[in-house]
Amino acid sequence: MTAAQADLQAEFLEMPEGLRIDRPHVDDGAALWRIAKDSGTLDLNSSYSYLLWCRDFSGTSVVARTADGEPVAFVTGYIRPERPHTLLVWQVAVDAAQRGRGLAAALLDGLTRQVIGRHELTSMETTISPGNTASERLFTSYAARHGASVEREVLFDTGQFPDGPHDPEVLYRIGPLSF
Repeated sequence: MTAAQADLQAEFLEMPEGLRIDRPHVDDGAALWRIAKDSGTLDLNSSYSYLLWCRDFSGTSVVARTADGEPVAFVTGYIRPERPHTLLVWQVAVDAAQRGRGLAAALLDGLTRQVIGRHELTSMETTISPGNTASERLFTSYAARHGASVEREVLFDTGQFPDGPHDPEVLYRIGPLSF
């Protein structure tokens, strides 16, 4: 780890008391699916996809665990194949009982810390549906903490979704990240 990366680790948000950050394991797939389902805002993927995600993308995803090891929040992401210095954040979800503690922001910072240990991360991307102010605040505050700008553009328009009415997905490009 470089000195800049060590300095960055010291600046990350701390996890709320009683919780720890960890990589997801296949056994966490059901809990992640439940947290996503209960969020009421995320597009719910199949339970199978959460199991696969925990197996294949655990290096670019994180969970928050209680003292007894139960997942109560997660961030899933992956390194974009065409942009190997870009982390795409797929989903962020926090159990209702844990909301309002800064957990999502701490997990994003923890995920960044995990990823920069293995990849030269220069930017982050995510998509947010219009009107999701909690996600907009989460990612714009992340950009501010990391000295980055935010560019927005519609990635997928309403008509591109084959399963009926869906809000457009706005791509947030955050970067360059300063570490």
